[in-house]
Amino acid sequence: MAITDKIYVKNHRQLSSQLETNIPKGAFKGATLDVLFQGQGLEKLDDATRDRVLDFATDFLDCDCDNNPYCGCPERKFVRYLLELRAQGLGPDAIVDVMSDDYMVYAYSGDVLSFLDSGVRTLEAAEGLARVEGDGEAEEEIRRVKRELSR
Repeated sequence: MAITDKIYVKNHRQLSSQLETNIPKGAFKGATLDVLFQGQGLEKLDDATRDRVLDFATDFLDCDCDNNPYCGCPERKFVRYLLELRAQGLGPDAIVDVMSDDYMVYAYSGDVLSFLDSGVRTLEAAEGLARVEGDGEAEEEIRRVKRELSR
């Protein structure tokens, strides 16, 4: 299961109530993306909530794909966002706090830790493949990224 399947809308019930429609709790579920992408009813949200929802839509749903927002770009952008937070030295608890403050979404710290650990294991495998292929440059770059992610 992808980490984006474990990202949830904070204050889900309050948001659904303000929008006067039911939306799934998952931030990357189809109906949630529809509401955010189409922007219908966002004027019903209080200013602070609207700003965060619009920030989320701008930062993750903006792409030129024909199938937007179902093209996978929002999920890839969010994963990149999580990795950037980790590269800044934040641990799982701090990452959850930042995503909650930035976009009104949350995850469980254990799920973030599992995601980061899985990323390190994937990089270890890629590093081994680069070594077998004799690509020292790629091996060193992968090693550098792995160190950033596992600090």
